Amino acid sequence: MGLLSGLEKFGLEQMDTTNLFEDEKKPKAEQQGQADAPKEEKHLETEFLLLKSIRCPVCDHVFRTRLVKTGRVKRLEPDFDLRPRFAYIDTNKYDVSSCPKCGYTAINRYFSHITSGQVKLIDQGVHSKFKANTLVNAEDALEAYTYEEAIEYCKLALYCTMVKKGSTSEKAYECLKLSWLYRGWREKLESEGTNDRELLSNVKAEEDAYYKQAYEGFMKAIASESFPMCGMEESTVNILLANMAFKLEKYDVSSKLVSAILTSRVASRSVKDRAMTLKEEIIKKLH
Repeated sequence: MGLLSGLEKFGLEQMDTTNLFEDEKKPKAEQQGQADAPKEEKHLETEFLLLKSIRCPVCDHVFRTRLVKTGRVKRLEPDFDLRPRFAYIDTNKYDVSSCPKCGYTAINRYFSHITSGQVKLIDQGVHSKFKANTLVNAEDALEAYTYEEAIEYCKLALYCTMVKKGSTSEKAYECLKLSWLYRGWREKLESEGTNDRELLSNVKAEEDAYYKQAYEGFMKAIASESFPMCGMEESTVNILLANMAFKLEKYDVSSKLVSAILTSRVASRSVKDRAMTLKEEIIKKLH
């Protein structure tokens, strides 16, 4: 299965991804059991969402996109590879905006940052072929995305980045986002106790495939691009890659990145603490 499979319904042909990096109210909890029994707080995902109007830099169409109310969400401890976590909502599902008219799609931090040359490439490679569907036309309904929908948007973002000849780091970041989305979907399926083992296996396979692409892309990006990268300073990218390398059992690479962080004069204390923790894990694995 290709990395961009499933986008055919938008009228976009498959791309060769073999060498991707070459160039307000809370619902009342129902009372159960004794009156003094603790109640589990419940929230709807839509409580933390808003609709914001933005202008597409490709076709000039104004549309509304779903964004997270940053002041409402409660931050939790991130994953080992810096995947952000928040209570009651997976914010990764809402980090992409997609124009329902021309199909231009990008991670929010990149959406407006597009050159005139890239606009032409998107107009020729996406807009001229794009077929809107009910998903991208539902811009006025403040409804939570499913993981399948969020993944579809992120795939569109990756497709557009390839068409506009975006940077290696941008493609790597989109692959990382896709891996995180598949991880979130897998965790949701596991928490629900799904009996669909085939679905769970496929989701895990996609998670791993995008993770490897993200690692490869970031490793190439740090050799050819300057910092900050995708909004991250050098030490942040290094700890991200160190943890990714560790997960992929590339312990020599992980160890070198950890050493660079620990000897850095600009890395923050929190990043160095993470690096020290990872160093201990590497030692355990090697011995």
